[in-house]
Amino acid sequence: MPRPQAPAGFVTIGPGIYISLTPTSGSGVALGSNDSAPNKLTVFLVGALTRHLLHYSRKYAELYPLATQIIVKCGASFVWTFDKAKKNRLLPVVEALEGLGCLPTTNSANQESTRIRPRILVHSFSNGGGIQLTTLGRLLSSKYPSIPDFSKQFVSALVIDSAPSIGNFRTIRLAFSIAIRNPVARYISLAIIYFLHALRLTLQIVLGMDMMAVQYIKTLQQPHFLPWTNSQTPRLYVFSKKDEVVPWQEVQRHAEAAKMARLTVRCELYEESAHVAHMRLDPKRYWGSIQDLWQLACLQSQAKVSDAA
Repeated sequence: MPRPQAPAGFVTIGPGIYISLTPTSGSGVALGSNDSAPNKLTVFLVGALTRHLLHYSRKYAELYPLATQIIVKCGASFVWTFDKAKKNRLLPVVEALEGLGCLPTTNSANQESTRIRPRILVHSFSNGGGIQLTTLGRLLSSKYPSIPDFSKQFVSALVIDSAPSIGNFRTIRLAFSIAIRNPVARYISLAIIYFLHALRLTLQIVLGMDMMAVQYIKTLQQPHFLPWTNSQTPRLYVFSKKDEVVPWQEVQRHAEAAKMARLTVRCELYEESAHVAHMRLDPKRYWGSIQDLWQLACLQSQAKVSDAA
């Protein structure tokens, strides 16, 4: 089966994974105190379908035209594959981040790439995107077992849109009804997923094993779940009381627990928007909160530089 064509302005680096072509010019919001090449922003969009992510990609290109974008689609199959297969699917992301200077290269003994203060803004959608992010974190931990804590050298921020939640049979059905349009494929997928969900639930009750969703939620609450994040990394939870897929109370509990753990947390709770539809309801509010979040990350970075001087 032929590989799907990359979106305009992107090249394919793996199944459902795309990186933007090098921008040559443009005008937009400044990335921070220094727009020199080593400090250019990397926008990492993860989760949902490609056509959905492209709506956000276009706005990011307008706001930050010098940024490099990495888009990672989250298909239904990713969530329910084995952990090793998940990690293998994300290997092109690791290679891209290495090439952008966001990680030390595997053949760099002195880890020179960690000295250039990379800038990375991660935007995750729904539980699928969160599972991809935490899987990427485990992959990077295994790939760099002795990597030092260099998160303080980063300028980074995290947007968590419509997540996290544990979910149940009803919310799983709703989520896959959105993700899989073909009714035959949807019914087959749901039958398999219901079985696996019931099996995981049984293992949790009988053996005390955490379900995948529980593990992912716990991991997402850790300040260092990605190499470039720590407790000072600003994170924004965007969620809604009308979301039928992810209960807003679960997201709020996660955000409050993150605050209790002294993470830097902001919340945008909408009243009327549907699942992953907050931007469509109020784009000015949505993008304003993200720009404010990134500005906070840049200001924190400038303060660190001033303190070290």
